[in-house]
Amino acid sequence: QVQLVESGGGLVQPGGSLRLSCAASGSIFSMYAMGWYRQAPGKPRGLVATITSDGSTIYVDSVKGRFTISRDNAKNTVYLQMNNLKREDTAAYYCNVASGRPYYAWGQGTQVTVSS
Repeated sequence: QVQLVESGGGLVQPGGSLRLSCAASGSIFSMYAMGWYRQAPGKPRGLVATITSDGSTIYVDSVKGRFTISRDNAKNTVYLQMNNLKREDTAAYYCNVASGRPYYAWGQGTQVTVSS
């Protein structure tokens, strides 16, 4: 059973940066496109960045040019580098598969708060 553990969130001022990590147990991690999702209070969880098994990336418009998703299959880890953070990026961030199979069990997420 794959477990996902997100980390790296915190409180940051507008314009600041954070790097999120998602460690996945299980050797089949590299087979699937993985994504970072976020959920703000009162809003549904949404996909913001995707990385395919071959390293292609897709972003929602609101984070293009500011966020970078990457993966290290040898470490079973997905990263999200977030630069020029805005208040509207405040949310709990989660990783999970983006396509190819049903979601794994959701991890606990990591909270990102952008505030001055």
